[in-house]
Amino acid sequence: MLTSVLDPSVSQIPTIVNLDNGLTIIAEQMPVDAVNLNVWLRVGSALESNEINGMAHFLEHMVFKGTPRLKSGEFEQRIEQRGAVTNAATSQEYTHFYITSAPKDFADLVPLQLDVVLNPIIETEAFERERLVVLEEIRRSYDNPNRRTFYRAMETCFDSLPYRRSVLGPASVIEGLTPQQMRDFHNSCYQPTSVTAVAVGNLPVEELVNIVTNSFEQTAYSQKTISNNFNTLTFPNTPESPFQDIVRQEYDDDKLQQTRLIMMWKVPGFLELNETYALDVLASILGKGKTSRLFQDLRENQGLVSQISVSNMTQKVQGMFYIAAKLLTDNITEVENNIIQHLHKIQQESVNQEELNRIKRQAVNRFVFNNERPSDRTNLYGYYYSQMKDVTPALSYPQMIQSLTLDDIQQAAQKYLNPDAYGVTVVRN
Repeated sequence: MLTSVLDPSVSQIPTIVNLDNGLTIIAEQMPVDAVNLNVWLRVGSALESNEINGMAHFLEHMVFKGTPRLKSGEFEQRIEQRGAVTNAATSQEYTHFYITSAPKDFADLVPLQLDVVLNPIIETEAFERERLVVLEEIRRSYDNPNRRTFYRAMETCFDSLPYRRSVLGPASVIEGLTPQQMRDFHNSCYQPTSVTAVAVGNLPVEELVNIVTNSFEQTAYSQKTISNNFNTLTFPNTPESPFQDIVRQEYDDDKLQQTRLIMMWKVPGFLELNETYALDVLASILGKGKTSRLFQDLRENQGLVSQISVSNMTQKVQGMFYIAAKLLTDNITEVENNIIQHLHKIQQESVNQEELNRIKRQAVNRFVFNNERPSDRTNLYGYYYSQMKDVTPALSYPQMIQSLTLDDIQQAAQKYLNPDAYGVTVVRN
């Protein structure tokens, strides 16, 4: 039996179908000569214990190393023979796998994608070979100055939430993982109830749903026995307290060409979604683009930074609002003080209507431009549904930004961006 979920208040919403086995299918017809399937799972580094940190990402690699039906490398070969493309990614709260194909090839390729996701054999010899690949990826990630700085900022921001850990995990943990641990992890986390399969492209919605449903059945997937050595993981649902004072972490890194300064605040995540919209606007006004306040003041007018940006990173339990700058070491104090002055000004006066109108126009245009391809839509729907069990907030984002007032912006700055209590990460070159 299928049940279809549809919110009539949002005209753009795609068809959402829940199967009895727990699998969710989201489908939408789109008049372009392609179809994208994006398989989302609610599993990532944030659901891991410290003892297996990096397992979800390692498993993403192993998914492509063979199933009882497909030998290692066969999936990619058969995808490429049709001129289709495939890839995957792991984050803190999700893992997703996707293919884009011609509409005429979609029904043949979907069973292959679902088979590799749901039925990897995780053979020991392949596991050992891929372990070396993952360890090299970890090494290269620490060679990347932007990643090193970001990891340090996350550690400064979060005391206990698993966002402070790397998605790739530490090399010491990866070196100790076993194939059986990974099989148990897969059996526990890759259940139908954790899967959202999103299909968008130039086929009728009913056909897209039927292809995914039948393909899922073709994989002959059945729940396997979970080893007693594996405990199902849960994610904490309680945000951390805001900073009570200024918490400063400083590092030396002689591989950097310029010093990095990151200032951060703990802010609401998806659990308080309505609180995030004004913070998105504040990030844009302060530091997105060449017309933003901090770019104009600190780079163009005063020349105190070579680069500056602001982001409101929304995660499920708690987000991080952060300001990142590249600068000379001698300018750290002056830049930090200038940023605080900008926050004080917004808290006292809010922003001006012209700025807010500009951001509103950008939000609408960005939403349109970023959702023109089937893969854009499957990313949008899959991300929101995997995190919230709802796609309505994704589609209503421009309207939510449009509804914000100057008072909303001022109140968000006052409530969440305390100029006397925040985190600071400085990495000196």
